Amino acid sequence: MRLTQTLLLTAAAILLATPSLATDVKIGVLNDRSGIYADLSGEGSVIAARMAVEDFGAAAKGINVEIVSADHQNKPDIASNIARQWYDQEGVDLIVDVPTSSAAFAVSDITREKNKVFINSGAGSADLTGAKCSPNTIHWTYDTWALAKGTGGAMVAAGNTKWFFITADYAFGHSLEKDTADLVKAAGGEVVGSVRHPFPGTDFSSFLLQAQSSGAQVIGLANAGGDTVNTIKQAAEFGITQGGQALAGLLIFITDVHALGLQTAQGLVLTESFYWDLNDETRAWSERFAAQNGGKMPTMVHAGVYAGVLHYLKSVEATGGKDSAALMASMKAMPTDDPLFGEGMVREDGRKIHDMYLFRVKAPEQSSGPWDYYEKLATIPAAEAFRPMEDGGCELVD
Repeated sequence: MRLTQTLLLTAAAILLATPSLATDVKIGVLNDRSGIYADLSGEGSVIAARMAVEDFGAAAKGINVEIVSADHQNKPDIASNIARQWYDQEGVDLIVDVPTSSAAFAVSDITREKNKVFINSGAGSADLTGAKCSPNTIHWTYDTWALAKGTGGAMVAAGNTKWFFITADYAFGHSLEKDTADLVKAAGGEVVGSVRHPFPGTDFSSFLLQAQSSGAQVIGLANAGGDTVNTIKQAAEFGITQGGQALAGLLIFITDVHALGLQTAQGLVLTESFYWDLNDETRAWSERFAAQNGGKMPTMVHAGVYAGVLHYLKSVEATGGKDSAALMASMKAMPTDDPLFGEGMVREDGRKIHDMYLFRVKAPEQSSGPWDYYEKLATIPAAEAFRPMEDGGCELVD
C-alpha cells in the first residue's frame, strides 16, 4: 500500500514539475508602414503588440509568440494577398491593426474564410460590426458611429447645424460622412453640400473653396491621417476659421495634432478612445511606449493593438489552445480589463465597448510641453458611445 502511495505521489510530482506542452502563436501586424497612416499605426503597432506579449508574460505561461509585420500600402488587394499568404503558408493565427476600411473588409473576409481571428484597431467603418460583421472579427478601438456621436453631436449641440463635408473617397470616408450626416439631420440640422477627394490626396484647395462658399457653419472633414493634416493646413491658408466657419476633424489622432502644431490645431474638437495623459496607468504605459518609439506618444490605434493582443492571449490561456471558435467565444464571454481602456466587453457583433472621450486641442499657451495637447471636455459612457447592436444589421445578432 505504501509503495503504491509512494509511486502515485512520485508520478504526481513529475507531472507538476513537467511544463505543459507549449502553445505557439503567430501574430501578424498588418498596416500602413510607409504612407499617410504610418505615424498613427505603422511600427508603433508592432511595438504595442510586443509590449502586450511581454506584459502578459506569455513565455512564462507556455505561450510562445512570434510577431510578424507587413505594409499593405492602404490597398485592399495587397492586404488580401498578404493575409492569405500569412494564413495559408506562414501559420499566422491572428491579424491585428489594419487601418483603411477597404483593406479591413478584405482581411475580415479572408479571416472568415480561413477560420482565423482578426482584431481590428486601425479602420473606422462601423460596417465591420454591422452589415459586414463576421464571427471571426473584433473591432476594438473606435468606429465612424462613435466619432459622429462624439464630435458631430457636440458641434450640433453648440448650435452648428449647417454642414458641408470634405470626404475621402473610399469606404471609411463614405461611412464617416453618412454617420455624421445622419446625426446632424436627426438633430434638426442640414447638410448643404459635400465633395469627395481622391485617397490619398495632396491638393485640397478646390474642395475648400467649395466648402467656403457653401454657407455652411461647419466643414466636416471625413478623412484621416495625412489627408486631414493637409486639409487643415490648407484651410488655415484660406482663412477658413477666421472667416467664421468651424472645422470639425471627425477623425483626429494625436500624431495629426503633433504634425500640425498647436498654433494651427488649437480649438479643434475631436473624439478619441484613448489619450496618453488620461490617468496614471495610461501615462506609465505611454512613457514606456515612447521610449521604444523615438519619443513619440501612442495613438489610440496603438493602444487598441496592445489591448486587443492582451485580450487574445488571455483567451489562449483560458481555452488552452488556438481553436478560433473557442477563442472568439472566450473573448466575448470574458470581460475586457486593461490599463488603457479599463473595463469593457466584446459584444456578440464583435464591437468592443468602452468609454469614448470628447477633447479640445489646447492653445499653445495652455500646453506644458510636447504632447500635452488635449483638454478633456466630456466622457461618453460605454453604453452610449457605440451604435446599439440591434441597429447595426449584423447577421450574428438575434
